Amino acid sequence: MSETQNSNGNWGRWGEDDQRGAANLVTADVTRDATAAVASGQVISLSLPIQGATSSNAASRVPHMKGRPLPQHFMSVDGGDYAAGASHPAGGRAIADDALMVSAHGTTTHVDALCHMWRGDEIYNGHSANRVRSYGATRCGIENLQHLVTRGVFLDIPALDGRSHLDPQEQITVEQLQAALAARDLTLKAGDAVLFRTGWTELFSTDPELYWSGEPGLSPEAALWLAQRDVSLVGSDNSAICSLNQSGLSCDALDDDIHMILLWQHGVYLLEMLWLKELAERGAGEFLFMLAPLNIKGGTGSPVNPLAVL
Repeated sequence: MSETQNSNGNWGRWGEDDQRGAANLVTADVTRDATAAVASGQVISLSLPIQGATSSNAASRVPHMKGRPLPQHFMSVDGGDYAAGASHPAGGRAIADDALMVSAHGTTTHVDALCHMWRGDEIYNGHSANRVRSYGATRCGIENLQHLVTRGVFLDIPALDGRSHLDPQEQITVEQLQAALAARDLTLKAGDAVLFRTGWTELFSTDPELYWSGEPGLSPEAALWLAQRDVSLVGSDNSAICSLNQSGLSCDALDDDIHMILLWQHGVYLLEMLWLKELAERGAGEFLFMLAPLNIKGGTGSPVNPLAVL
């Protein structure tokens, strides 16, 4: 096992039956204290739009991971499927209805459940991987997260040296994280949600060729450094938190895999495919962070619309 790994992580820290992981760090006191980060009360959505691919060109407009099915959004009947009166008289009623199919991973802003990835025959905290079945995960499913309301910390990594985005396959170091914190005069606290910007989602519409050439992300050392500071969640504007090669695969060896370090060993949630341009434009440092996944019983993840209250 690589030296960047901590073989024990947080397994057993909150009991043998724990299924919430680092969300346990976000106590009522942590949530209450996080409200002190609110200054203006302005609320910003951090999610990408969900746009249907059935009868649109969304595949060419919405950032996504290669090989994953795009969201399918369509109306049950064009123009509405119910009307009061056969001829739609003036004042009649009409109802439009939506059908939506979304893959939880890789095609929209989403949070990973602790059952999303594992090694051997155990998921987070030593629960049996046999509990992850085709009908859902009976251990560590996304419904165990419930919600996360804590202090958010925003780290704009390319801004450190005046860039608009990082380079393909570039790995963010511990030193860069420390420099980004120092630039905002911030220190990480237990339960924090750390969001770091690479500038990658913003590239999709302006330079798709560069977008598909690989992705920047955290180095294994940086991921472990964050886990050791008891953060509850790590999020980014890329597809996998880690760096990816041109084939869309992790640049790291198995022993250094970011999902293994954060999700599997430490129970730290991963929030992927964020839209962070507005936070960067406002020079945000800390804020109240709010996240609530869909209550999907046994889900390996959930689409989300995370909020930053500045």
